[in-house]
Amino acid sequence: MTIGIVGLGHLGKIHLKLLHELTEFKLGAIFDINTTCLSDLSAQYKIPSAKNYDDLLSLVGAVSIVTPTPTHYELACKAIKLGKHVFIEKPATLHLEETQTLIKLAREAGVIVQVGHVERFNPAFIGAKEFINNPYLFEVQRLANYNVRGTDVSVVLDLMIHDIDLILSLVKSKVKRISATGQSVVSGSADIANARIEFENGCVANLTANRIALHNIRKADVYQKNASVHIDLLNKTTHITTISALTTTHSDNPVIDNGDTKFEIINTSPIIHPINAIKTELTDFYKSITQHAPIAVSLNDAAAALAIAEEIEAQIG
Repeated sequence: MTIGIVGLGHLGKIHLKLLHELTEFKLGAIFDINTTCLSDLSAQYKIPSAKNYDDLLSLVGAVSIVTPTPTHYELACKAIKLGKHVFIEKPATLHLEETQTLIKLAREAGVIVQVGHVERFNPAFIGAKEFINNPYLFEVQRLANYNVRGTDVSVVLDLMIHDIDLILSLVKSKVKRISATGQSVVSGSADIANARIEFENGCVANLTANRIALHNIRKADVYQKNASVHIDLLNKTTHITTISALTTTHSDNPVIDNGDTKFEIINTSPIIHPINAIKTELTDFYKSITQHAPIAVSLNDAAAALAIAEEIEAQIG
């Protein structure tokens, strides 16, 4: 499968390096409006540089769109209409109706479109999923040092949408109510946001996103009956705490005695197998194209997350 890359900024360079390593894909061409960057990377990787985006699409069967969010829709539309498979970085588009249009176009063209919600492939999240069953509370923090990259959109679309997508992949219930607040501090849109998402099944998710923080934090605490799951997405660790009835006369674990029954608190840390999340999602993209494997993160998934993000943004104002 021949693939091209449009957009050779920070993340685009990562895509370029990984796609160059992957044997599943053959890099057919790259393109960026920065001609110096384009020329340098073309020489470094010995990959043809396209004259423009139309030229790139004529040389490949699939394209990875790693450009600023406001450009996603137009670039994806053109590729899909030409029958090209598309990997598109998150958020899929700037507006929900644009993603909905892409869903229709992709269905009509019969092409695969995968969205780069990369935290789905975080090994800590993968390791935690099997322990999460009917959660009733999420406490999520995503804090980052200020970086001008990404400020073409609000912190909701830049950072929080990662966690919205993760939560929607775990909670199988419709959203009942959303409340949110946020504030612009250094950019033209919200840099800090807090949201509360309530689901019809009673589950609640509290999310905080901050892109002007002193420290980088990406963590989620998940609570369910007799258990909690702590996921450190930044450091790639997962810890499970379970509370169960004590069945022996002695335990090396902490014990709770409520008078009638004794419970022991058991802490475990499953083995987390390190993987390159971006390389894994690109490999899954290839499998969806060539082996008809389910799309790991579909446009429908992206639309569901974007719908919630837009409601949060509307409440922030």
